Amino acid sequence: MIANITPPASLVTQTYEAILNAICEGTLAPGERLTQEGIAERLNVSRQPVGQAFALLKTQGFVKEVGRRGLIVAHLEPVFFKAIYELRTALDPLAVRLAMDRITDAALEEGRAIVAEGRKAVESTDLRSLIMADVRFHTYIYELSANPLIGEIMGLYWNHLRRAMGEVLRTRGEGDTVWREHEAIFEAMAAGERERAAELARLHAESAVARVLPALEARIKATE
Repeated sequence: MIANITPPASLVTQTYEAILNAICEGTLAPGERLTQEGIAERLNVSRQPVGQAFALLKTQGFVKEVGRRGLIVAHLEPVFFKAIYELRTALDPLAVRLAMDRITDAALEEGRAIVAEGRKAVESTDLRSLIMADVRFHTYIYELSANPLIGEIMGLYWNHLRRAMGEVLRTRGEGDTVWREHEAIFEAMAAGERERAAELARLHAESAVARVLPALEARIKATE
């Protein structure tokens, strides 16, 4: 069930984020039919903000029109996710190199706190906390790079990645592997090892796709 939302933030923004989070976390499953009336009732809002949120989610590829069924939650497509990881393999090392030019004592302190938060999430085994900690680590690097295009591009695609990451992080031990890789990237950055940090970021993206795609394909096969 999607939690109800209330003002004061923009009602359209709240509605959009509530639906997006439900899709990313699997509360609204791939292929599930969506109606303005149904979602408006579940969120306790009028149909207007739901319609506007649907329009944005459609342009971003989270929902799509399918003939007489109308609007549905878009299915997880391995080819699309492979393309995202190919983009990450190029952009993540670049973001690390740019971030190294702007790293400060305050940024290092923030990074250490994020790594500690990630380790805590691994110990808790809470899936939502694990996913959000992962997103926060990479967002930290993108923001530190000070390149707005990297943040804008990857901000959208990380929401798509949230849909698949759960399949991997549910597997015993995978969360620990992910955070060992994160910690290695951060420690290389803290040590001023620019090229090593960038290479670790590239390897991390490559190992991520090697983990996510098989899990995603298995999930799709199980639902056929």
